[in-house]
Amino acid sequence: MLKINHRIFSWLMHQLDSELLRTFLAIVEAGSVTGGAARIHRSQSAASLQLKRLERVVGRPVLRRHGRGVALTMAGERLLPVARQVLGTLDTALEELREDGLGGRLRIGLPDDYGRGALARVVADFARQHPGVELEVTCALGADFGAALRSGRLDIAVHELPDRPPGAELLRRERLVWMASRQSGAAEQDPLPVALFDRACWWREAALADLAASGRRHHVFFSSESTVGVRAAVASGIAVGLLGETLKGEDLVPVPSLASHHRSHLVLQMAPGLAAPASQAIRAAMRQAFSSHKESG
Repeated sequence: MLKINHRIFSWLMHQLDSELLRTFLAIVEAGSVTGGAARIHRSQSAASLQLKRLERVVGRPVLRRHGRGVALTMAGERLLPVARQVLGTLDTALEELREDGLGGRLRIGLPDDYGRGALARVVADFARQHPGVELEVTCALGADFGAALRSGRLDIAVHELPDRPPGAELLRRERLVWMASRQSGAAEQDPLPVALFDRACWWREAALADLAASGRRHHVFFSSESTVGVRAAVASGIAVGLLGETLKGEDLVPVPSLASHHRSHLVLQMAPGLAAPASQAIRAAMRQAFSSHKESG
């Protein structure tokens, strides 16, 4: 077995792009193509193409699809430890070569919904690559991040706003769409059951403005502090809700009778006067994570 692995290792070093192995490893560890794509900050289609390229090089399938997940084939089981060895060697070498000497302390604000996704992985990767930088991360709704930046309580913040403020960097812009469960009749009920955010914020105000413009009778059936909660209520079929267009899926469909002209802007802001090298490095990493899907609609 050791002899086989050594031969495969030598062959892979000459034949494979390390990004193909990184995609393969991410999908295996996440248990699905969708989850693996999120880990490496790629779209699902891009990850699928990378996997197909890998399988063309190997000459046989390395993963078998089942339901919404994946399982290793015999070739995939042989490839997995080699992929880990190759990527571990490359990452260690890169870390030793980089030695950028970044240090200091950064206080970062991440929105609760995104904190569990791409941005959290960016911060985690940054912490591993730059151990000399002390990170203090606050994961919250984001409504108070602007004031925290101005007062000096945060150095960097990512939050959603109805418009991009001067000096802020746009990470993503998307349309807001009224949605309902594909399996429910909530959109036809009178009065209309609605899921909203349970605190005064621009997103809640946008939803109420849409409802007033529609002239439809409605009542707030469900309230939540997060997008995750509102989406869950809509998906369950108990209410309709105003959500970002990218949250559409097989379980959610637009409500034709409700229109919205609002858009959400996910922005990256820095505290006034902040110019530390570490802050510029993490800003570049966050920008890269969203570079392929800056705008929807």
